[in-house]
Formats: sequence, C-alpha cells, structure tokens
Amino acid sequence: MAMEGGGGGTLSELYQNSKRLLLKTRDGLERLERLEFSSSNGMDSAELSFAVKRDITQIQSLCAEMDRFWRSVAAKSQRDLWKRKVEQVAEEADSLKESLGKYFLRSQKRVQEAREREELLGRSNGESSHVLRIFDEEAQAMQSARNSARMLEESHATGVAILAQYHTQRDRLKSAQRKALDVLNTLGLSNSVLRLIEKRNRVDKWIKYAGMALTIIILIAFWRWTQ
Repeated sequence: MAMEGGGGGTLSELYQNSKRLLLKTRDGLERLERLEFSSSNGMDSAELSFAVKRDITQIQSLCAEMDRFWRSVAAKSQRDLWKRKVEQVAEEADSLKESLGKYFLRSQKRVQEAREREELLGRSNGESSHVLRIFDEEAQAMQSARNSARMLEESHATGVAILAQYHTQRDRLKSAQRKALDVLNTLGLSNSVLRLIEKRNRVDKWIKYAGMALTIIILIAFWRWTQ
C-alpha cells in the first residue's frame, strides 16, 4: 500500500503505529490497575494516567488521518478491508478511553470517601495527617493529569480541524487545476480549428479565382471561334 498520510507515512505504517500504541496503552492501563490500591502511588499513577491519555489521543489522531486516506484506495476490496481495520482500531481506542475514564472516576471516589471518613472520625493525629496528605497529593496529581489531558484533547481537536481544512483546500486546488487544464485544452483545440478554417478559406479563394479565370478563357476562345 503506497498511499501516503498527512504525517508522511504510508497507510500501512500509520496502521502499524496505531497497533503498537494500542498494545502500549493496554499495558499502561494494566499497570494503573495494579497501582490503584497502593498507598504511595499518587504521582506515579498521575504520570502514568496522563501518558495513557496522551497515547489514546494519538491513536485517535491516527484513526482520523487513516479515515481520510483509506477512502482514496482504488480497489474496492482493499478499500473495504482498510475501512474495517481503521474502524477496529477506533473501537479499541474508544474502549481504552472508557476504561481510563472509569479509572479516573474510581480515583475521585476513593479520595472523596477518604476525606469523608477523616471528617467523620475527626482524627488529628500524625497518622491521620499522613493519610490525608497522601490522598491530597493524589487528588492534586489527578487534577493536574485531567487538566493536561483536557489541553491535549483541545490540541488534538485543533490539529484535526487544520488537517481537514488542508485536505479540503487541496481538493479545491486539484479541481481548479483540472478546470484550468480543460480550458487550456479547449483553447488549443479552438486554435487548431481556426487554423484549419483559415486554410480552407484560402484554398476556396484560389479555387474561385481559378474558376473565374478558366471561364474567361473559355468565353474568349468561344468568341474567337465564332468570328
């Protein structure tokens, strides 16, 4: 498959990149689940969750890019095959995004429950402060990860819009180029026809003059013969 995407790679390369990212993202989610109930996982979980979110966004960007280019595949059988492949990658990315969202919700719920327990018990000893500090750090890390993820999504949306606009402008330029070539071809044909008409007119003019001269000669010869 030689079809090239906006990122400079072929459609096959874009697909292989998306598959590698899917494997990496699934592994990251599994690590998050193992760290989920660790008491000292605040920053590690936040950094990992942000990395997973970033990979999911990149997969979705690759899907958007592949979705534009599989439509240009000439053979219908290959076009249908690429359509199924891209849709499968997009579905897996959506599933991973949903799993990550559930992880964020569980983390928020866990932090909220810890705060409520501490408020009810009214603990003020060092152990209570330590637990609260751990959950505060996790809450801050999760909030930072969510903010970064939101910024990443906005950047992704902007990039997709720019690519779509570039694709539309390129189609318009191609259409204008085809129209210009059609006009040039039409002008070239018109010039050829005009030249043929001018040549035919010259030939007809010489035939007319020759006929007139021949008629005059015949009339003169006939007049002399009758004298």
